[in-house]
Amino acid sequence: MKGNAMHQATERMAAGNGTSRLPLDANIIIANAPDPVFVSDLEGRILQANDAVSELLGFRQDELLEQSLSRFISPEETREFMAALAEVVKRGVTRDARLNPRSASGEVIPTTLNASALRGPDRKVIGAIGILRDMRELDKARAYAENLIKNAPDPVFVSDLEGKILQANQAVSELLGFRQDELLEQSLSHFISPEETREFTAALREVVERGVTRNAMLHPRSASGEVIPTSLNASALRDADAKVIGAIGILRDMRELDKARAYAESLIKNAPDPVFVSDLEGKILQANDAVYTLLGFRTDQVVEQSLSRFISREETREFMAALREVVERGVTRNARLNPRSASGEVIPTTLNASALRDPDRRVIGAIGILRDMRAYERVVRDLRASQAELQEKILDLEKFEEVVVGRELKMIALEKEVEALRQELQQAKAEGGAA
Repeated sequence: MKGNAMHQATERMAAGNGTSRLPLDANIIIANAPDPVFVSDLEGRILQANDAVSELLGFRQDELLEQSLSRFISPEETREFMAALAEVVKRGVTRDARLNPRSASGEVIPTTLNASALRGPDRKVIGAIGILRDMRELDKARAYAENLIKNAPDPVFVSDLEGKILQANQAVSELLGFRQDELLEQSLSHFISPEETREFTAALREVVERGVTRNAMLHPRSASGEVIPTSLNASALRDADAKVIGAIGILRDMRELDKARAYAESLIKNAPDPVFVSDLEGKILQANDAVYTLLGFRTDQVVEQSLSRFISREETREFMAALREVVERGVTRNARLNPRSASGEVIPTTLNASALRDPDRRVIGAIGILRDMRAYERVVRDLRASQAELQEKILDLEKFEEVVVGRELKMIALEKEVEALRQELQQAKAEGGAA
């Protein structure tokens, strides 16, 4: 019965325009579409609607068919819908028109309308096929996202794909010192240099292609004129069709981190021990003067070079194992390295390394401290030599002692023999006198 009503409605529309009826296949597609789909003439009268429309609005088919759409939407939206129909006639399609029809229960339901032209056999537009999308859940999600942005502790902004700021939270205003009305609808290029504008545009392209960009550096100028170093993490802002329409950017104020980095670099530079910084592949990113003094190379011969240039293959493997330990435990201690100096000397050293971390606390490299072990090994060699010499002296002393003790024992034996002879002589004298 319902299918007949749809069929008759489309036949009447076609007859009124001097055309044949809508093909049956179209009726079947519309009736079984999962989204709310309706057909209207160019005056906005509903000629066909599927079950999903009835479920969305709560009206029976007979309460929808032959009714003007103006019965369900406001006068202002009726004018917008007629403008959308005019666009359909002119361009064959309209997209994302907003409609807020009132349901049978009185609820105003936010929807978007995508409409395409319904044409007769002569290709003349005779109406529109409209697809509604229920935006209630999406609007809730948007409101939730806007609330998250508004109350985020970090500076968060939303921009379109041209870099125009559409939304910015209070933390952005506090960072830059501008009021909301001085930020919204402004291009980000208003606050950053032409070069960084190009970099930000490249970051937007990366957002479109990959859905995200990380750690892009921006230096916006604040209301007071201060240039503020920040890093930008941005993710894609998508429309209801999951198409990227902009970016949600999170800024991180790098001033304190830059101060900490400058302090760390100063400590490294002025450390008395040889200190270097490497990435996780063993490439040297920074080295202090003590490293150059130790190895005898110039700065350009060390920085950006792999540590494998200065140590053996076996020790390179040991160093990479040490780096893995740094990633897992944050530190490694007393790893042995024997780098070759510019003069060709192999220098024994020990390496203590700690983790180099990015702002997200992720390990990105290592800070290594070398200890020159040459003096220590000389002391060890001297001690071993002294120990050997002492051992020889002890052996000599033992031999001497053995000789001396032997002599003393012989003297004691002789003394005993003399004493025995003396006693025998006395006894002989005594016996002779008695006779």
